[in-house]
Amino acid sequence: MTLKALAAELYKSIRRVEELEKKVAEMPPHDPARAQLERELAQARQERDRLKGALDGAKA
Repeated sequence: MTLKALAAELYKSIRRVEELEKKVAEMPPHDPARAQLERELAQARQERDRLKGALDGAKA
């Protein structure tokens, strides 16, 4: 994957994490759907971190 493509994917991933963080913050603490969103957020953060590492590795 090119640097440009990695950067674009990282940008999308960062936006997804921000979107999920906002949704989780707006939900009541005991809402049953919150647990699912928190799992999605954890996965999105892992993907973001993976892409960030790949981009950093590609730059080196």
